[in-house]
Amino acid sequence: MELLRKWLGHPEDIYNLLRFKMGGYRAVMPRMDTDSLGCGLRTCYRYLNQTSRSFAAVIQALDGELRHAVCIFYLVLRALDTVEDDMSIPLDVKVPMLHEFHSHLYEPDWKYTESKEKDRQVLEDFPTISMEFRNLSKVYQDVISDICHKMGVGMAEFLEKKVDSQHEWDKYCHYVAGLVGIGLSRLFSASELEDSIVGQDTDLANSMGLFLQKTNIIRDYLEDQLEGREFWPREVWSRYAKKLSDLAKPENIDVAVQCLNELITNALHHVPDVLTYLSRLKNQSVFNFCAIPQVMAIATLAACYNNQQVFRGVVKIRKGQAVTLMMDATNIQAVKAIMYQYVEEIYQKIPSTDPSSNKTQQVISSIRAMSLPGSPMASRHHYSPIYLSCAMLLAALSWQYLSTLSKATEEYVQAGEN
Repeated sequence: MELLRKWLGHPEDIYNLLRFKMGGYRAVMPRMDTDSLGCGLRTCYRYLNQTSRSFAAVIQALDGELRHAVCIFYLVLRALDTVEDDMSIPLDVKVPMLHEFHSHLYEPDWKYTESKEKDRQVLEDFPTISMEFRNLSKVYQDVISDICHKMGVGMAEFLEKKVDSQHEWDKYCHYVAGLVGIGLSRLFSASELEDSIVGQDTDLANSMGLFLQKTNIIRDYLEDQLEGREFWPREVWSRYAKKLSDLAKPENIDVAVQCLNELITNALHHVPDVLTYLSRLKNQSVFNFCAIPQVMAIATLAACYNNQQVFRGVVKIRKGQAVTLMMDATNIQAVKAIMYQYVEEIYQKIPSTDPSSNKTQQVISSIRAMSLPGSPMASRHHYSPIYLSCAMLLAALSWQYLSTLSKATEEYVQAGEN
């Protein structure tokens, strides 16, 4: 019945879940025909689906040869990330491996068979991935190899180094996510689906990655603490507690939330860059690929802002909410309206006593200036009283069915949760 109560409060979720499941998702994620692919590429797409169903869906929706380039880019970085995450690899082995990983792209027989990680198949069968990498156009190869090299060096730097200053927080997020944004942007331009400026403006591309990574780090405080990882910058949390783990103690909940709000304010500074970046995109498949994670991120930050639950459990956006965002975020005016809606939610929750309140208000004002809804395209869906009544009746009749249905759609909305 708890699920029913949630849907009664959000009847649009029911409509969009049904619309999504009954074919609406094909508007943003068309089905890809794999029958015409060679054996190696089919294997790569199988690994893509095994390692990330959510990214697999949006990658396979990209147009033309860009789809294959991004698929291989993802698998190469997944292999690199698997090396970084594998705690069974001694540092004297791991550090050189991270530094040299990009060179293995040109070694047909290189593979690593001693990993204990769940995604180890991308290392064990790296020859298939590297073969398809070498089958790509040189312009794509150059981008992927360059980003892989830079990311490996950055990962090695932070293996034995904690994130202390806010500058180092930005640097760490650049290595693990900003470089991904830069690499993707260069691939977009290389495909000629997007103008050259998209790949050349590395500052905007970096902000795209930083906004997503900071959102994940903020939301995942408790999970990271339980697994012995720390990514919140010491420069910020040390003003609120002696140890980062102290923020999870019930007696520290007030200062913990203040620390949380300061970090969310920091992340919000990337939103103007995100909007500028998205406004330059011309290709619909590229726009959907880029916009969906960004609107999921702003919705997640709105859910986390001033929320004690971040330090007690998991904060997630609703599946129906995620589906609505995926289906709405198909043009820049709609994305601006979504951003406007969620920063307004944050604004309404700003405590007058919060130490960061002035900074939060200022950054929200700058986002408002860029995303003021002023046209029909910029307006979110509005539902008439008759529609809402029908939707609530549908909720009462269908909640159990949709409970099962929502599980089936989970693979499409994990990007909003992960």
